Amino acid sequence: MSLHVASFFHPDSHTFSYVVHDPATLQAAVIDPVLDYDPDTAALGAGPLQPLLAHVREHGLQVRWLLDTHAHADHISAGRWLKSQWSDATLAMGQGIVQVQRTFAPRYALDVPTDGSQFDHLFTDGERFTLGDIDAEVIAVPGHTSDSVAYRIGDALFTGDSLFMPDGGTARCDFPGGDAGQLYRSIQRMLALPDATRVFICHDYGPGGREVANQTTIGEQRAHNIHLHDGVSEAEFVATRQARDATLAEPKLMDASMKANIQGGALRGG
Repeated sequence: MSLHVASFFHPDSHTFSYVVHDPATLQAAVIDPVLDYDPDTAALGAGPLQPLLAHVREHGLQVRWLLDTHAHADHISAGRWLKSQWSDATLAMGQGIVQVQRTFAPRYALDVPTDGSQFDHLFTDGERFTLGDIDAEVIAVPGHTSDSVAYRIGDALFTGDSLFMPDGGTARCDFPGGDAGQLYRSIQRMLALPDATRVFICHDYGPGGREVANQTTIGEQRAHNIHLHDGVSEAEFVATRQARDATLAEPKLMDASMKANIQGGALRGG
């Protein structure tokens, strides 16, 4: 049986979160969960998690993994909040978070460990794990950030911010630790997967006014991604990405998000 994927959209940050599970064993993972955050009051809210929690209850799922694809700069992760609900779940992300902690903790004068110890597990590139009877693999995809990973679980790939829908292109590379050439090479690793691989993205902004969407395939990305379809060279991609990045403002929640997310997300929320 193939992996079951349920998606949950957070309109304030244009973020898709996922609950994925093995239908045979009901073991599940939550990927890139989001908390509400009010920048005027610094209040956190677990409202976006209620449909996700209801889905887990209704299907009798056993959440084994709480996974972030990277330390997001535009929303606050609910990973640690969910860990308080499901203590047996493993809070995990890529080992690149250590470098991100070492970059951002001094920037915000945070007196926190910078060894990744806030997480239960740090994945290495190529590390494998299981979700019930379904095999999974971690693919390091630095470029957008130095800690970015993608999760291949069965026939599905969760790309985080590295790839958007084909008409949305790719993620910015101008944050500390970002590198457009590195992102190009990272994406080539994902595009080498079978064309039929289902691709689930983390953000969509409805380019051209279309309805938001979150699922595509490797074949569609290779044929139609506006930044990195087949035939685009690394030099061409870097020039396009750098020109685009020069026009982008810093995410409005970047400071609050990074302070929380290098520690696994917020501890509270109502």
